[in-house]
Amino acid sequence: MNKKIVIVSAKRTPIGKLNGALKSLSAVDLGTAVSKSAIQELNLAEENIDQVIFGNVLQAGNGQNVARQIELNTGANFSSTANTINQVCGSGMKAIRNAQMEIQMGTADIIIAGGTESMSNAPFLNKNIRTEHKLGNISLVDSMLNDALTDAFSGKHMGITAENVAKKFNISRKEQDEWAFLSNQRAIAAQDNGWFQNEIVPIEVNESKNHFIMREDESIYRKTSLEKLSSLKTVFMEEGTVTAGNSSSINDGASALVLMSAAKAESLHLKPLATIEDYTEVGIDPDIMGYAPYYAIQKILNRNNLTVEDIDLFELNEAFASQVLAVSKNLNITPDKLNIAGGAIALGHPLGDSGARIITTLINNLKRTNKHSGIASICIGGGMGMAMQISVD
Repeated sequence: MNKKIVIVSAKRTPIGKLNGALKSLSAVDLGTAVSKSAIQELNLAEENIDQVIFGNVLQAGNGQNVARQIELNTGANFSSTANTINQVCGSGMKAIRNAQMEIQMGTADIIIAGGTESMSNAPFLNKNIRTEHKLGNISLVDSMLNDALTDAFSGKHMGITAENVAKKFNISRKEQDEWAFLSNQRAIAAQDNGWFQNEIVPIEVNESKNHFIMREDESIYRKTSLEKLSSLKTVFMEEGTVTAGNSSSINDGASALVLMSAAKAESLHLKPLATIEDYTEVGIDPDIMGYAPYYAIQKILNRNNLTVEDIDLFELNEAFASQVLAVSKNLNITPDKLNIAGGAIALGHPLGDSGARIITTLINNLKRTNKHSGIASICIGGGMGMAMQISVD
């Protein structure tokens, strides 16, 4: 149980906007493409894959077990196994955690873990048509709202929880807009300087009248300004502070990481990208779910006798600017070590992918800046949070 578990490959697709460049690709398509690339760069034979674990939130219409489809599409043996995780926005990170545990326990040697989401393909539902409909019009339920963006307990949109966090922790509209602007500026700099090249896998898109290769994140908004952000109307409460500009967007994307023990990597002559040092998850009041990373990060720090100053970089998923600011301010995480290449407000938030995406980006940022230690953390609808600590040699 004391095996050192390492990540030897970490790739992601470019992130597409709602009904954007990736709209014709399913969650399975996206997960398959990025998984193939993750193992191809290792020159690792597909039959060496023991298991695939993928996060996916909006599963309706995707077919049986998304992870198994990705696994066999990638070329793994029939004897391999797969499972799909749904822990809302934490699904991709939980997939990596579960892969770590499987290898620790000796039940698998090599696992592809990650997350995938095509929010563009989330279907509309009619829950009662099978039993009740005999005559008249039919109303539909948006599965994206119902299964992902609405709190199951209060029935309120996730944006209301962001308003709750802003109010509870005194995060102003001005602060939120300033963070959103900074996230965009950092993402633009990262894109222009090629900082994402080592993590992004170009995706080939074949549509009936269009064929192209997507190489860059699509949601980064280059024309934004503080003036434009401050002029936006609030979305969830008339007297609130949360807007479309200081919230994450609706997106498509996937990430895949290859995990194994350090001993296995050495035997295959593979150089690890990162080592998984620790992981925590916590539960809190669903009404302030965005604040959960505060407790998840604090739990990791306390358990390892560390302080924020001991960690070089943090990746905190930017579901909403209000929760990023509340968490970072109360943990005393300075902006210079937080989301240094931009976050989900700029890049996008494909739900089941995001937990894996922020780990992929954290690895890349640590290596690019010659840093050593990092923590990635994410809030989860329903009142939960996760954090994973990694190190890069």
